[in-house]
Amino acid sequence: MDDDADTPARVVSPPPEILRRSAFALFWSASSIRALGGAVSGVAFNVLVVSVLHATTLQISVLSALSVVPYLFLGLIIGALMDRWRRQRTLVLTSIGRALALAAIPVLIVTNSLSFWSVAAVTLVLGVLVLFADSAAQPLLPRIVPRESLVMANARLGQSETVAGTAGPALGGALLNVLGAPLLFAFDAIFTAVSAALQSRIRVDEPAPGPRVAGLHIGHDIAEGMRYTYRHRTLRPLALSIHTWFLGNSIVMTVFAVFVLRELQLQPWAYGLALAFGGVGGFLGALIAPRAGARLGAGRAIFLARALVVVPWLALAVVPVGTAGGGIALVAAAQFVYCLSMGVEDPNDTGYRQSVAPDAIQGRMNSTIRTVNRVVFFVGALLAGLLASMLGYRLTIGVGAAVFAVAALIVVLSPLYAAEHADPPGGT
Repeated sequence: MDDDADTPARVVSPPPEILRRSAFALFWSASSIRALGGAVSGVAFNVLVVSVLHATTLQISVLSALSVVPYLFLGLIIGALMDRWRRQRTLVLTSIGRALALAAIPVLIVTNSLSFWSVAAVTLVLGVLVLFADSAAQPLLPRIVPRESLVMANARLGQSETVAGTAGPALGGALLNVLGAPLLFAFDAIFTAVSAALQSRIRVDEPAPGPRVAGLHIGHDIAEGMRYTYRHRTLRPLALSIHTWFLGNSIVMTVFAVFVLRELQLQPWAYGLALAFGGVGGFLGALIAPRAGARLGAGRAIFLARALVVVPWLALAVVPVGTAGGGIALVAAAQFVYCLSMGVEDPNDTGYRQSVAPDAIQGRMNSTIRTVNRVVFFVGALLAGLLASMLGYRLTIGVGAAVFAVAALIVVLSPLYAAEHADPPGGT
């Protein structure tokens, strides 16, 4: 007798194309336009900081920190607010604010008022607005997309972001020579304004939050979100696995460029080529993510991606490179597999979180995970510098690969491994 005779067959086909839904098509278009504009103007920003302002290494590090600081100090608060506020309205208002902040840069350039501190102020404002936008977008998506389509929706978003991240810098470099930095920032501001207009047209049912209990302030909301996340049967191991992954990623990415350019002695063009292979891998991973989630289930698809990411970093740590061509091939292959794994993992990870958590706590659950990730990444980056000075680049990358392996073990040894995208929301 077949023990599985009464067990429902696993769904092996992803749901119908999600871009046919007008609400998501508007959401996706706004996100894609914004991603392309940011990738294009990012080139101009780097040139502006390094070649125009002649920023010191310390100043460049300050600008990098300013983009992360809002997450560390405001992430949990804004996440709680997203469970109180209308998320679509927040998304539109932050896009308008980002457009105005971006438009300030060409004005400063044209009026000869640009300085390091003015750029730092714009960077900080943009960091806060991006935090609001990200905190609103993740919990809004389940409101405009059916649960069974969340993985495909996140995969489509990942594909467009990968294309923008791969093609945008090259396009930005070409346009910078033709148009100059002021016009690139102006175009990015226009793109962001267009994304705000598209977001405002999204038709979504967002009921007003229920009445608040007297005497409970936002700190109680934050604590409730953290308790829910870390007490949930499957979200707890998912969060812990993500945090561990971020630790490994911060270690390897901190030393990756230095290792490739100095120790492997790749030329800058070869380094850029290797990164392009990563873009291809990420796009392919996002393409197959919905089918992987449908065939394997959420937990097994996440585990597969977590396990796969160990391979490229372990290879970089142990595989000897005898020629320049061998170095290019190794780094390109490593980037391809690394980004392929992220392309598979991100839609399944995010889609599962969005489907299993109730709407009333989506903002806090996502912000809890995201904020801890930033703290872990910050610590990991500092740790990577210490490890590199003590062990060298290869062993440091090997340590990162071992941390990635721990992230995969957390999944396979927990209830998350058997999780399905069709699991009912709620519960602990």
